[in-house]
Amino acid sequence: MSRHSRRDTARDALERVVQPVAETRELLHRDGELKPGLGKISGVIALSLGFLCLLAVAAFHFPQYLTTPDLRHKYSVDVLRQVLLVGLLVAGGMSLGNVILGRQRNLNIMAFVLVIAAVALGGSRVPVGEFPDHTPYIGLDWFILDLLGSTLIFVVIEKLFPLYKGQAIFRKEWQTDLKHFAVNHFIVGLALLTVNFLLHHMFGWLVSSDFQQTVQHIPFLPQLLLCVLVADLAQYWTHRAYHEVPFLWRFHAVHHSVKTMDWLAGSRQHMLELIFTRVCVLAPLYILGFSEAAMNGYILIVGFQAVFNHANVHLPWGPLKYLLVTPDFHHWHHASDDEAIDRNYAAHYAFLDYLFGTAVKSKNKFPERYGVVGDYMPEGFVKQQMFPFRSGKKDVDTAG
Repeated sequence: MSRHSRRDTARDALERVVQPVAETRELLHRDGELKPGLGKISGVIALSLGFLCLLAVAAFHFPQYLTTPDLRHKYSVDVLRQVLLVGLLVAGGMSLGNVILGRQRNLNIMAFVLVIAAVALGGSRVPVGEFPDHTPYIGLDWFILDLLGSTLIFVVIEKLFPLYKGQAIFRKEWQTDLKHFAVNHFIVGLALLTVNFLLHHMFGWLVSSDFQQTVQHIPFLPQLLLCVLVADLAQYWTHRAYHEVPFLWRFHAVHHSVKTMDWLAGSRQHMLELIFTRVCVLAPLYILGFSEAAMNGYILIVGFQAVFNHANVHLPWGPLKYLLVTPDFHHWHHASDDEAIDRNYAAHYAFLDYLFGTAVKSKNKFPERYGVVGDYMPEGFVKQQMFPFRSGKKDVDTAG
């Protein structure tokens, strides 16, 4: 074989390796609806599962650095191994089937490579031995479980009960919000350490053990409802401050800049707002001394509502819409319609906004547009994190 032929062969081989990577990168920069029957939907599912499985294998290898201590003490490793095995089988079967059928070959080759890499690194059989419990960590396990669970639950709900029927799953700027989702999950360790430090050093002197014992002896259900009420009162006034204090609005404007509402939209949030809000909301719960069961119940509720209330969902709520925060209620908070500015602050109990006179009053059933008035927020995760600290020409120190 001549030198020229060998060079052409090597170039062709390199192109076959690079092409799946390049095509996958190009796909991840697109938006819009995926057409069924072409292998792209199953390919995207396989690629996503393969990537999550690879991350899961890494978490099994380094649990002391990649898993959340509060979670690792609660879930079953055997169950997670079974979930990982199922994910590998589904991703591998889908991608290999599409490659054999010649459907979206490059995308599915990339997905299959991720599966093979995960299996080569140990797959679901990675041994987990003893490891220290007080190491710095990032919440990779929380990211994997939450992304997988949220996608399975909320994408289905959005397709069954959509507010906007033609809205694509991969709508515009989904990549930016997925980065917000990932980073906010990865820094959960730093956020919790910061919150715990501030709570103990700023509010520890306010704690009364006798009063806390009284609160903890309240039966579970009323204690949970009270816990949610206290948290929502703190959330309401903190949230209102974000809108009415110009400096704070610069951080909160990042959250409001999303122009398409769906289950991922609520993830767009400045990191410093995330920490500050958690301190303001958790401080009164810590001071009052709610039981661990009530706090865990509150965390489940706030976790669900934070995603659900941003979702592209419409249901007949009836009188409940005056009591509880629903997607219809919270969508108005994100609207840039004139009557929606600085309204609907509550996160759980809608009656708080009616009580304090900040509930939306509109003849329209749904908002006409979303985002900040003037659409001045830059695109991209990094630029949005830097936005509050830059001095721009436009006056952006007002809510909208």
